[in-house]
Amino acid sequence: MGNRQQRVLAFVYRWLMDRYGPQGWWPLVACDGVNPTKTGATKGYHPGDYTYPRTDDQRVEICVGAILTQNTAWTNVEKALGNLQRAGRLSLSALAATPVEELRELIRPAGYYNQKAAYLQNLVAFLMAHEPGDITREALLTCKGVGNETADSILLYAFSRPEFVIDAYTKRIFLALGLCDERSSYMSMKQQVESAISPDVVVYQEYHALLVEHAKQHYNKKPFGIGDPLINIVKALK
Repeated sequence: MGNRQQRVLAFVYRWLMDRYGPQGWWPLVACDGVNPTKTGATKGYHPGDYTYPRTDDQRVEICVGAILTQNTAWTNVEKALGNLQRAGRLSLSALAATPVEELRELIRPAGYYNQKAAYLQNLVAFLMAHEPGDITREALLTCKGVGNETADSILLYAFSRPEFVIDAYTKRIFLALGLCDERSSYMSMKQQVESAISPDVVVYQEYHALLVEHAKQHYNKKPFGIGDPLINIVKALK
C-alpha cells in the first residue's frame, strides 16, 4: 500500500474522532450509556470506557449480537437481545439449554430467525468447546454462520483482539475516498487498514464504529456520499 493511502487512513481516523468523538461500542443491554450521536439505536453504549466486556455473559452477548446483526439493523437486534435477557437466556449455559423452537421465537425481531437460531447453536457449541485463549480467527471461520465480518467483530469486541472489521459501510466510504474499488475483497481491505494503523484494540474498535456513524450520516441512501466533506478534504491531501 502506498504511503499516501497510509496517510489518508490515519488522517480519516483522526478526522472522524474529532468530529464524532468516542462511540462506546459494542452496545450491551446492561449498560446505561447512550449512543453519543443519537443515530439508530441509542441504548447500551459506553463512550470512552474500554473495560467491556467485563463478564463472560457480556462476552457471550457480543457474540450473539454479532450473529443477530447479520443483514439487519441494530435496532432489531436490540429487541431480540432484550427478549433473550428477559427470558434469562443470555449466558452460554442458558443458550445451550434453550430448545431451538424457543430460540427462534426469542430472536424473531432480528429476522432470518430460523437460520440465525441454527447459527447461534453452532456458535454456542463452538464457544463451549474452546477456552477463550484458544479461539483463533481460523477456528471461528470453521463455525457455520461465521464469516469474515462476524469473526472479526467477535474477536475485536468480545475477545479484545486487534482484528479490523470491514463492513458494507466501510466499503462505501472507502470507494468514495478512492481507497478501494468495487472488486476489492474483504481481506484486501482489512489488510490495507491493518498495515496503515498499528494493531490497537481501542483504535480498531473506534475506527470501525466511527466509520459506521459517518456512513449513517452520508452513505445510507444512494447516491452514496452526498454532502460528505471528507471526499474533498481527502482529494486535497498530498
